[in-house]
Amino acid sequence: MNHFYRIALLGSPLEPLTYQSDIILAIGSEVTLSLSKRRMNGVVIEPCQKPAFKTQPIDEWTSYIYSERQIQSAKFIAEYYGCSLGEALNLFVPFQSVEAVAKSDYVHPDVNIVLSDMQSKALDFLRAHPISLLFGDTGAGKSEIYMRRMDDVVGEGKRALLLLPEISLTPQMERRFKNHFGETVVLWHSKMTPKQKAKTLEQIYNGSARIIVGPRSALFLPIEDLGLIVVDEEHDESYKSSSRPRYNARDMAVYIGNQYKIPVVLGSATPSLGSYAKYPFFRLRGGYYESKRHFVFEPSIEALTPSIDRSILDNTAAGHQGIVFIPTRANFKYTLCDSCGYHVECPFCSVGMSLHKNARALKCHYCNYTEVLPKVCPKCQSGALRTARLGTAEAVEHFAALSESLRVAQFDRDVITTQNKLINVLKSFNNKEIDLLVGTQMLSKGHDYHDITLAVVMGIDNLLSQSDYRAREKALSLLIQIAGRSGRKHDATVIVQSFNESFFRRYLEDYEQFLIDEMAIRQDRYPPSKKLARLLYAHKNGMKAKEAMEEAVATIQQMENVQVVGFGASAIEKIADKYRFQILLRSDKSTDLIRAIKHVKSPLCEIDMDPIEFT
Repeated sequence: MNHFYRIALLGSPLEPLTYQSDIILAIGSEVTLSLSKRRMNGVVIEPCQKPAFKTQPIDEWTSYIYSERQIQSAKFIAEYYGCSLGEALNLFVPFQSVEAVAKSDYVHPDVNIVLSDMQSKALDFLRAHPISLLFGDTGAGKSEIYMRRMDDVVGEGKRALLLLPEISLTPQMERRFKNHFGETVVLWHSKMTPKQKAKTLEQIYNGSARIIVGPRSALFLPIEDLGLIVVDEEHDESYKSSSRPRYNARDMAVYIGNQYKIPVVLGSATPSLGSYAKYPFFRLRGGYYESKRHFVFEPSIEALTPSIDRSILDNTAAGHQGIVFIPTRANFKYTLCDSCGYHVECPFCSVGMSLHKNARALKCHYCNYTEVLPKVCPKCQSGALRTARLGTAEAVEHFAALSESLRVAQFDRDVITTQNKLINVLKSFNNKEIDLLVGTQMLSKGHDYHDITLAVVMGIDNLLSQSDYRAREKALSLLIQIAGRSGRKHDATVIVQSFNESFFRRYLEDYEQFLIDEMAIRQDRYPPSKKLARLLYAHKNGMKAKEAMEEAVATIQQMENVQVVGFGASAIEKIADKYRFQILLRSDKSTDLIRAIKHVKSPLCEIDMDPIEFT
């Protein structure tokens, strides 16, 4: 006798399809089947009646199964973030069947973490609220509070999940947590080898892993008896996926916490305005360090100045270390012709090509297209090419030439390409084998630097001037986070290249006041009081993308409760040889946005609910 099932195809944009089986299958079973001569994996969603059309058989079934919770969460992702159920389920790692799992004996370790009175009050606050925000200054001891809260749930026989914004944070956090919880702590991230992932999954399946640490993908691991989710650096944009489905792991953690009665702790020194407005918070002020930071503002365009050079040399001569933040990788961001004004762009993207001197090449940081560095202008054939917008690699060369004894290292994605490289650079820096780290936003990601007494922040005005309603929040948060890496053992100086000293000085010591003021500015216009959605239309034929966008605008403008804030060509109109157009929608309710989006759904359209970038 044949049985018929609706199957969600993993990773496919298609809606669930109907297949047949000669045995009864459990809901959530992972199966293998054929679609247009391709072998695919799918998930049994529900049984159904025999359809009027001919169906294909399910080829085989695996020992893996997706839990009811995973399927429900995937359905929410598909509905809210505008993707297929198969795409949403593809985020999750399934459970093994009970027969395949050999359970381990677990002994709860003796965790000895002593908290201050203020930290103890914070811990009590987190225990009292199902969803809470730990608003703690840098160096205030948030990690120790996390560990004590995790010890609560692990002691009850449950497990805890710690989400970090980026893979780069996992080595230091792993060491810190293993010092207290031993081998019950495991890591999960995309840079792990298949063998390492298999070992971690075995520990998760058999129960020997009690605390799981990782970036946003760790949220979708098959963790039985999950008792706590901690989202560290909850403000960080890395929690938002930039590809379909464009979910936000912080918001999904809160959703899972609400749905399944799991406590969730959000933590940050510079919390997002949305979290500050929505959730009860505990303000943890001060820290372990008695040293002070002195801010010096240099009203200058983004450039290496004599005062910066002198400060770095003096700081190194005193036996201390420093960091320099520059928003741009490579040597320079732009290559221009002084004769005709030609701006060398990527042939597939409407952005400037970045100069990489070591490779003697120009590279696009969007599609990775690379070409040989031209000797003359491609347009007028003159040799008057020059570069603009300083990058990290150029700064490293500059500082290395200042003094033969100055030991400089580059800290960005061009150099830190593997986990081992990251670990080695941080180890060398903390062993004082490096005097100066020059990097991008990786510098701000919560790394524990021991003896930084000088921090230089360049290009912060570029962030502040972006056409983004979150520009002030992003710029101020970044400055505070980078400054927070310094002054942990000794007094520190923070040099800020900016023409906006009055804005930054007003809030540097009172981020909460900024959040209060920003809330008033955004009221009735932008989140958190309003909901936004961005519809991105892309096609190699620009007219097709534009026409699809215009049709959607005409339809949505006839609808109630949804406002078209703006539409047109994207700020970066072409990426990877596809022309891009976008619509920005605003409403009081997410449900109204979702309803409007369903009316204009198109294969050319990428849906971005709660967008955080607009280029």
